[in-house]
Amino acid sequence: MTDASRPSRRSFVAGSLAGLGLAALTGATTASAAAPRAARPPRILVATNEPWGTYHVRPLLPEIARRGWDVRQLVPDLSQIAPGETVPVVTPADDPTADLLVVTGATNWPADCAAAFGRHTPLAATSLAYLNATEAPRAHEFERRLRLVTSSSAAEGRAFAGHLGTRRRVRVVGSPQTDTLPTPAPEPGVVLVLTSVTYPDQTGGAAPGTQLLLDAAAALEAAGKHVLVGLHPRENPALWSDYEISPVPSLQASARAEAAIGIPGTVFPLIAAAGVPVVGCVDPRLVVPDYLLAVCSSLIDDPAEALNAVETATLPADLEDVVGPIGGSAARLLDAWGRAARPSRG
Repeated sequence: MTDASRPSRRSFVAGSLAGLGLAALTGATTASAAAPRAARPPRILVATNEPWGTYHVRPLLPEIARRGWDVRQLVPDLSQIAPGETVPVVTPADDPTADLLVVTGATNWPADCAAAFGRHTPLAATSLAYLNATEAPRAHEFERRLRLVTSSSAAEGRAFAGHLGTRRRVRVVGSPQTDTLPTPAPEPGVVLVLTSVTYPDQTGGAAPGTQLLLDAAAALEAAGKHVLVGLHPRENPALWSDYEISPVPSLQASARAEAAIGIPGTVFPLIAAAGVPVVGCVDPRLVVPDYLLAVCSSLIDDPAEALNAVETATLPADLEDVVGPIGGSAARLLDAWGRAARPSRG
C-alpha cells in the first residue's frame, strides 16, 4: 500500500478501535503545527507494547519538562487513563502530527500505530521494558523504516534486536530510572518482594509464578522476615494485603531491603543497580531473556528455598552488560530521539 492510498489515522481508529478515541489535544496543536519546524521543539509520539502503560514513559517526564519538548503517549482511547495521569496522552482519533514516532516493540499496538502514520513520519524503536529475543510476527513492517534503535543496556539491546529481527546498531543509552537511584538504607530483616501481574488485561500480559511468589513470601514471613511488597503497576494489590505494600515505586523501596525476591522482569537490573541482590522465582512456564536470569543471585522453584536464597544473596560480579550506563540516561535517550526527529540538523 502506498502512502497516498493508506487510510487516514481517523479512519484507522474508526475501523480498528470502533470509534472509541476521545479528544486529548487542544486547538493549540493545530496552531503549533503551522509554526516553522525551527521555531519549536520536536513533537514526539510514543506507542508502547502496553497500550495504556504510561508508567514506562513517566521516568522521562523531568527531562522532557526541562527541555520543554512536546512528548505524548499514543493510547487507543482514554478508558484506561486514570484521573490525574501525569503523562500527556493522545489518541489516533485526534489525528496528531509528529516529527518522530517512537515504538517500544513490534507488538500489535505499536505496529498498528506505525502503519497508521505511514512512511512520512520518521520511526524509532526504544526498549523501555523487556521483550524476548524471538522475532515478532510484525517486525518485518519496521525494518526499512527505523532511523534509530535504543536500549538500556547491551544485554537488553541483544534481546530487543532479536525481537525486532534487525541487525542494525542498537544504541545503548541506559535506563532513565537509574538517573535517580535511591540511597541504600537497609533495615534488618526486610525483604522486598517484586510482583509481576497475575492476570493479563487490555493493557498487557502476565507472567506465571504468582503462587510460587506468594508461598515464598509466606515462608519468609514465617521465618521472621519483614515482607515489603513492590507492586507491578498492574498487579492486584488485594493479593498482597497481608503484607506492607510500598507506597513508592519498587526501585525507591529497594533502599530499605537487604535483598529482593520476585518474578524476573524489567525492574531486576534496576534493583541490582541500586545495590540490592535479587532472587528469581521461576515457574516452569516463565519465558524471559537470559540476561534477566543472569542478574539473579539464584533461581528458585520451591518456596522452601526462599529463606536460604535471600540470606545468601549476592550481587553479580559484572552488572554493566545488563544495567548499562548510570546517570544522564534520560538526556541521552532524548538526545537520540531529537537527532532521529531532525536528522538534517545533526
